[in-house]
Amino acid sequence: MEQQELFGKLFNTIPLLTEDHLDVLLQSMDSENSKYILIQAVKYGYNAGIYSLGESEVISKAIRTLSKPIDEKKQDK
Repeated sequence: MEQQELFGKLFNTIPLLTEDHLDVLLQSMDSENSKYILIQAVKYGYNAGIYSLGESEVISKAIRTLSKPIDEKKQDK
């Protein structure tokens, strides 16, 4: 079986098989994919030293807040 060579990786974790794969990813993105990509971006940024530990925690909390179901958000108010 022939293994396809990667075109690249987003945030060093999300494989892109072709240049068009990025367009497909952008056009088919849903809520779950968005959350996964944001989490990978934050992890990548922290590992690369882009964010401090405090900044990573703030971003992480923002992601958790956005990820809450609508009913939980109403109860927090």
